[in-house]
Amino acid sequence: MNKKLLAAMALMMGSSTVMAGVCDGLPSQPALKAALILAQQQSNGGFGLNMWGTIVARDGTVCAVAYSGANSGSQWLGSRVISAQKANTANAFSLDVVSISTANLFSAVQPGGTLAGLQFSNPVDTNVAYRGSSSLFGTATDPMVGGKIGGVNIFGGGLGLYTSGHVIVGGLGVSGDSSCADHNIAWRVRNTLGYDHLGNIPTVLSGDATRPDNIVYDIISAGLKTTVNSLNNSAGGWGHPSCSSSATSIAATLPVVQN
Repeated sequence: MNKKLLAAMALMMGSSTVMAGVCDGLPSQPALKAALILAQQQSNGGFGLNMWGTIVARDGTVCAVAYSGANSGSQWLGSRVISAQKANTANAFSLDVVSISTANLFSAVQPGGTLAGLQFSNPVDTNVAYRGSSSLFGTATDPMVGGKIGGVNIFGGGLGLYTSGHVIVGGLGVSGDSSCADHNIAWRVRNTLGYDHLGNIPTVLSGDATRPDNIVYDIISAGLKTTVNSLNNSAGGWGHPSCSSSATSIAATLPVVQN
């Protein structure tokens, strides 16, 4: 048996072992794909583009990758890894007692912000991101599955996954449209999957007890003359730039979280 075949078998066996362990209890790849398609088909305030979605376990292991289009080329190819990066970020910076979406990080990481430079920590593991056959991207055997992707993303589309009892069990990331639409789509996906049990989590970021980790639109900008300083001008310190009036209004009417 040649070395390449042995290596491929070892990778498959390793992924199977991981899937049977740290990913237990998390949504399956078919469930993620179905929820992603359903969410993408709704009005989200973006361009109506197809999406990538990724789920990671609590330790950062990639558990599922999916896309909403007809094939892997039906959505931005760069968004596959971005969706995984968002899932990792939301999981890595959320706890049972506080949930931080990737959208909440935008203002805080700008120069002069309270978390300036956070986006350069925990880099994406490119060996995990780009390994394997591209023909498997977005399938149940996506080569990222079983690996720890890493990465920090600082715009909308990443949310923590919470099960009953307000316990965080992983993260969800979606990418492929405007950052604001990404957030709205991720929110709908999490709600459909039933991993939005954030009911008693303190509202320290969004100011909305029914949507604790929702995107916040409180940046005062100067339109086309927006500067770094104006991006930092978030009333609460956790603001995200607005993409469209429709995306903003939709965010305020997203499903409330479960208890």
